[in-house]
Amino acid sequence: MKKYNVGIVGYGWVATAHIPAINRTRLAQVTAVCSSRKLDAAALSTQYGGRISVYNDLDQMLADPDIHVVSLCGFPTRRLDQVIRAARAGKHLILEKPLCLSLKELRTMRKAVKRAGVKTCVCFECRYSNQFQVTKTMLDQGLLGHVHYGEVDYYHGIGPWYDQFRWCQRKDEGGSSLLEAGCHAMDALLLLMGSDVIEVMSYDTRSRSKLFAPYEYPTTSVTILKFKSGAAAKCTSSIDCLQPYYFHTHLVGSKGSLLDNKFHSADLGTNKAAWSTLAMKMADSGDVSDHPYQAQFEAFFDALEQGKEMPLTSMDDAVVTHEVVFAADRSAALGRPVKLSGLK
Repeated sequence: MKKYNVGIVGYGWVATAHIPAINRTRLAQVTAVCSSRKLDAAALSTQYGGRISVYNDLDQMLADPDIHVVSLCGFPTRRLDQVIRAARAGKHLILEKPLCLSLKELRTMRKAVKRAGVKTCVCFECRYSNQFQVTKTMLDQGLLGHVHYGEVDYYHGIGPWYDQFRWCQRKDEGGSSLLEAGCHAMDALLLLMGSDVIEVMSYDTRSRSKLFAPYEYPTTSVTILKFKSGAAAKCTSSIDCLQPYYFHTHLVGSKGSLLDNKFHSADLGTNKAAWSTLAMKMADSGDVSDHPYQAQFEAFFDALEQGKEMPLTSMDDAVVTHEVVFAADRSAALGRPVKLSGLK
């Protein structure tokens, strides 16, 4: 069976989750790692159970015709340049989030990918989590009726105890609470509520705890979304909370409601006075080792094999989420609502 050879760019925390997940898929294997650090190819090969070459120069890795896909796991500030170079080399792309830190970069990145005709997978992997797959199935089957209000919120304290804190505290690397982490919640909200957002209003604030003082930007934001359908929604991103990780989900529809893994559906005749419980695996950890990368990557390589765009998390899907995030951050900065149609 032919397998797609994958080159990893940036050997950090996220890469250590990408590599085993890719290797467990049916159609792909990691055969190269490109890093600014000096890595031991033999040690990496032993660790991951396959021959891995090490590069310290991206262009040298991209020149290898036996590498079909690159997975960009480095800092978002370097992503645009890496995407342009990889796309020109004809490599398909796995891209960590956020894609970039500005709307201008987003537009340029999308053009480069379209021009090259390469396929993409953006790591909004929560769309492939059991929790959101089951929730989306309930919605598609009409068990909640027409959903007119929804909340998906991200509560995850990212402080000095967390690996990415060392770089995400900086404005030029983290961008905002939503871009750095809460974009997962915004993306899940759009999966469940639809992408026809016409306007957002956002406010931000920050903790007074000294633990989070190094952050160069507000670390909690709340965004209200207005949809073309008439629905409304809320997305909170809090990376300065002191509590267990919580991916809060609440949907209110014409035939019932869902709260995390609990629901009521009039169509099913469940008791409105008590929640019924869904047996599903919750998105309850920020650790990348717990993320559903394998399911997402499996879908990506299957789509590559069929010559199709991958479902749910292609660049086109991710661009919509990023546009809403950029609009929300602009709204918080300006102190007024921002229409999606006015983004430039």
